[in-house]
Amino acid sequence: MLRFWISLCLLVSAAWAEPADWIWSARYVVTMDAGRRVIPNGAVAIRGERIVAVGTRAEIDRRFQARERLDRPESLIAPGLVNTHAHAAMSLFRGIADDLRLQEWLEKYIFPAEARNVSPEFVRWGTRLACLEMLLSGTTTYTDMYYFEDVVAEATREAGLRGVLGETIIGFPAPDAKTPADALRFAERYIQRFRNDPLIVPAVAPHALYTNSEETLRACRRLANRYGVPLLTHVSETRRERDDALAKWNKTPVAVLNSFGVFDGRTVAAHAVWVDDADLAILKARGVGVAHCPSSNMKLASGVAPVVKMLALGLSVGLGTDGPAGSNNDFDLMEEMDLAAKLQKVTSGDPQALPATQAVEMATILGARALGLEKEIGSLENGKRADLITVRLDRPNAVPLYGVYSQMVYALKGCDIRDAMVNGRILLRDRQPLTLNAAEILAKAEEFGAKVRESLK
Repeated sequence: MLRFWISLCLLVSAAWAEPADWIWSARYVVTMDAGRRVIPNGAVAIRGERIVAVGTRAEIDRRFQARERLDRPESLIAPGLVNTHAHAAMSLFRGIADDLRLQEWLEKYIFPAEARNVSPEFVRWGTRLACLEMLLSGTTTYTDMYYFEDVVAEATREAGLRGVLGETIIGFPAPDAKTPADALRFAERYIQRFRNDPLIVPAVAPHALYTNSEETLRACRRLANRYGVPLLTHVSETRRERDDALAKWNKTPVAVLNSFGVFDGRTVAAHAVWVDDADLAILKARGVGVAHCPSSNMKLASGVAPVVKMLALGLSVGLGTDGPAGSNNDFDLMEEMDLAAKLQKVTSGDPQALPATQAVEMATILGARALGLEKEIGSLENGKRADLITVRLDRPNAVPLYGVYSQMVYALKGCDIRDAMVNGRILLRDRQPLTLNAAEILAKAEEFGAKVRESLK
């Protein structure tokens, strides 16, 4: 009789339970919500493309009946990481020219190599390689600036990742456009094609102040505003860039771009290293998101962005890897969290500068805010897109655990990522990519590498 009543109660409970497609549970759920809650023995319920509940496992199991489950008692669940600045297809130029300053690296190596090698297929396979690397290290949303951005979008959508992808506009013949006017026409067609895509946010990406005319920069802003898409650009990355602007206009790059109207709309500024208080006031007033790229800024000896000051002013500052052709060499955003925190400490002399919690914020909710996507991604909350990852806590570098945020920033690695979901679709399960053919991608990367080496002879 007791068994009968237990069975009846279970049947009634199941009948009243809300349906869910997935329930993910883990030792901890790192929500990155307004309270920055970390839920022990937590769970996330997912229906379709969105999160429908976050709480303890007991609460979620009581409320929901799921078609499928993913139980990871040895892991934590976190929002998918947000990379706010990258050049995905440049993965095929990985390490082509190291230990150089930015201008020499660009002018003597990168621009010539791109002229000889970049094609739609080069971009397709380079993007696939980058997406594979990002997926395996926890990035579920990334921001891109490159050529043939329609192909980047196709490859990103195929991989199932989320992308804010900008077509590069530059003031000399490029692989996909002979003139800036041609590039703007290309960009408009690209935007029209992808502007309603559930995973792709198309963008306009004038390379920089020093590679574009005022006329072109103003045209880029007009195009972005016409379609309500972001504008992405490099800003004040090096001392030389700042000094050249002061010599030419008697203004900093930020002030010049502001005078051109470039910030009159949704904008993401990559780097922002050589900025003063007046520049920061402009960026704050204009609501410009900043992509901080610690690896790149260190490797190119570009300098140290005043991130602590930016955050104190309330700027939306995310983390970016930059491109892997010599300015970083990988797409591991877990590493960028660690380096961002340590770089601010060592340059300020303050070990409390940029604590671990802020570093995780930059890789998740602040990165989403910098891109204008904080209502959709960046935290695990009801109604947001189901973009989430699991990270193992049972490896030698992960035990013992005294603080979750500390562990995420200073101990855990990209290789500790176990599972990933974007928009309610599992892309990585138990470190096995489900949407990308890793063996084929690596073989193609080697083929393109041989071609690039031959082109440089």
